[in-house]
Amino acid sequence: MTTASSTPTILLIAGHWLGAWAWDEVRAHLAANGSDAIALTLPGLDPDDPDRSSRTLDEQAAAIEAAVLRSGATAEQPVALVGHSGANAPVSIVLDRHPALVRRVVWVDSGPVAPGSVFAPDLPETVEALPLPPFDVLGQQASLEGLSTAMLDRFRERAVPEPGPVLRAPVPLSDDARRGIPTTIVCCSIPSAQLQELARAGHPMFAEVDALENLELVDLPTGHWPMWSRPADLAMAIRDAASRVS
Repeated sequence: MTTASSTPTILLIAGHWLGAWAWDEVRAHLAANGSDAIALTLPGLDPDDPDRSSRTLDEQAAAIEAAVLRSGATAEQPVALVGHSGANAPVSIVLDRHPALVRRVVWVDSGPVAPGSVFAPDLPETVEALPLPPFDVLGQQASLEGLSTAMLDRFRERAVPEPGPVLRAPVPLSDDARRGIPTTIVCCSIPSAQLQELARAGHPMFAEVDALENLELVDLPTGHWPMWSRPADLAMAIRDAASRVS
């Protein structure tokens, strides 16, 4: 049974190359509807950090943990975590370490990773950081649908290269309790029906979805960056998901 309740503190974590700025429009819509949302810039994605290329996946997970604790999260008052795209690695680590502190996780065109997953296992050690690819290349990997020229220009201007150590690190997971956390997947570039088929077939990118015990799928058709292409609709989807207790 789905029960409506007050919206908890919402922590927003964007994917590769992005900082807290990526959520500006979504946060504005959430605030207008009375929701408290905090956007994070993970270690390695602050353009003013001179050591950003050496930041690690564990440091990114630790930063999310610290934000959860700063918000005052307890088992009685857990937070909602929102993870977009490649943020699924550090967010999955936090879910594994603190399942009782998360009321719901909302994946935005993303999903949980399996234990030991590595985003770029073949990335040479000599690559310190991975810059945002040309858009013709990126568009072959993830849908750019709904992004205007101005949005792409801002993306290019503000993107920060993703640290190599983050991309090469295996994701350490050991507590199956993470699979019991109520989960919403906002399906954008891949429709929910297709995602379910891939998960049931054991596709390595989606196999962990099939192990979730409390899963809700929400279709929001657009490209891989809905925080820019459909910010109001994404904010509504996040708020609706976060406000549910089961």
